Amino acid sequence: MKRVILLIVSFLLIGISAYSQFSEVIQNSQVHGSFEFDGAYYMPDEAIGIYDSVINGNNFGFNAFGNITYSLGNFSAGVRYEAYLPPLAGFDSRLEGQGFPNIWAMYATEKFTFTVGNFYEQFGNGLTFRTYEEWSLGYDNSLNGARVTFEPVKGLLFKGIYGMQRFYWTPYTKNSRGIVKGFDAELDFNQLFTSMNSSKLRMVLGGSFVSKYQADQDPLYNLPRNVGNMAGRMTLGYGKFNISTEYAYKINDPSAINNFVYKEGQGFMLSATYSTKGFGLYAMFKRYDNMSYKSNRAVTANGLDINFLPPNTETHTYMLTSMYPYNTQPNGEIGFQLQLNYKVPKKSKLGGKYGMGIAVNYSQVNDIVRDPVSVPGTDTTAVGASGTLGWTSPFFKFGDRIFWQDFNIAIDKKFSKKFKGIFTYMYQTYDIATLEGHTGEPSVHSHIGVVELTYKFTSKQALRGEFQGLWSQQDKGDWAAVLLEYTISPNWFFSLSNQYNYGNPDEDKRLNYYTGSFGYTHKTSRISVTYGRQREGIVCVGGVCRAVPASSGFYVTISSNF
Repeated sequence: MKRVILLIVSFLLIGISAYSQFSEVIQNSQVHGSFEFDGAYYMPDEAIGIYDSVINGNNFGFNAFGNITYSLGNFSAGVRYEAYLPPLAGFDSRLEGQGFPNIWAMYATEKFTFTVGNFYEQFGNGLTFRTYEEWSLGYDNSLNGARVTFEPVKGLLFKGIYGMQRFYWTPYTKNSRGIVKGFDAELDFNQLFTSMNSSKLRMVLGGSFVSKYQADQDPLYNLPRNVGNMAGRMTLGYGKFNISTEYAYKINDPSAINNFVYKEGQGFMLSATYSTKGFGLYAMFKRYDNMSYKSNRAVTANGLDINFLPPNTETHTYMLTSMYPYNTQPNGEIGFQLQLNYKVPKKSKLGGKYGMGIAVNYSQVNDIVRDPVSVPGTDTTAVGASGTLGWTSPFFKFGDRIFWQDFNIAIDKKFSKKFKGIFTYMYQTYDIATLEGHTGEPSVHSHIGVVELTYKFTSKQALRGEFQGLWSQQDKGDWAAVLLEYTISPNWFFSLSNQYNYGNPDEDKRLNYYTGSFGYTHKTSRISVTYGRQREGIVCVGGVCRAVPASSGFYVTISSNF
């Protein structure tokens, strides 16, 4: 009997101990996540050329994702679910399907971090390596493999990566894409050396090397199996000044993007800033020459980009200022950007009671100069002919062709506690033949004006209006746009908008693109419903773009974070 009692007590103690440990694990565990559902029901609209359906015989589209992250102490793991059933209009048809494209686990110690599965990473500005996800573009080039970071001392960081990139739902094979390997090191002098902790001089040095391996199965050309891309970078600051620069060099990388030329690639970025109270100045110069770097040399569309080429153009958000966004040209571009921000003091003659903000921005991107390379055994020369060295190019010389030019000035003025406005003027040159492939069409030159006014009725209710005009003699001609948005903070919003292409050279295409929408927000959850027309156009994020076809119908978005 005593043995039975002792056995029961032992089981109870073991159970209590196990429950205590399990309870402790539960208490210390954290689960976070986010999801979004984007749905559309498309309707016929003969005026904009929609007579039956929009997407491969379907009159609806559905994009959705869900992220779940679990963490316990030094350990964390996550999974991402996606569904495109079918994809919304304008998204790549290869996205159609559903599944779990991203699964990962990470363990971090004081000096090391180990990651397996799908992950996102960036070296420097991204000239050698950047993986990221952009939901609005349907873009995801995550690396599926392993990553290790090592920080032996504060201020000295090493990273190593290895794996294969995601390419829609295509399973990995040696013919689908190559293997990516890379290493990055960064030294922060102000953190590493205690004598510089509080110094006005700030200095960071870094460098990276990335290699891709892809088998050569081309019947015509002898292609390099390993293509290396290396870069060095520096950030130097003193007081209110800051300078950042990076230079990348890529060995010859014949591909479908560059017409299979055996030319090295170069990328260079230089930016400088100065800021003080009420005044800021920013300047940037960039040059890219044959810098497309993909893990499959045959791919020409978005996808499998190993590196990232930052743009030097301002991102516009108004309906008409964003009508012609810039698309980075990896085969060659050279450009610069200048921006000045000034805050006119309060109670001055110009600033008035509340002061005034002025922002002036100018950016320009040109083609690079391409000089011909002689073809051995011939008396002729060729620029960019397949199988040749491509071209030579003076490093700092601007080509005659202007891809993009943007001058804009914005004035931000508060007139009273309840009423404020933003007044914007923009002049733009847009090489539609190069940037959208409209061969033979002249560049679009446009003047754009925007007046944005906001009036607060109470601390929670406000009415915002946008009144816009675009005037151009090219492409689709003149546009007018208006938006009215009423918000009841923090929950409700209601909006009406219309874009009218009144100056289209084709009178049958002088159409109104109207929309009406409302939405409700509760804490971290949001739902919005929209009905109306979507004009045909281009959507760009960070110089990466996708085409959006014209559509008409209902659109619903539901999102939440927890």
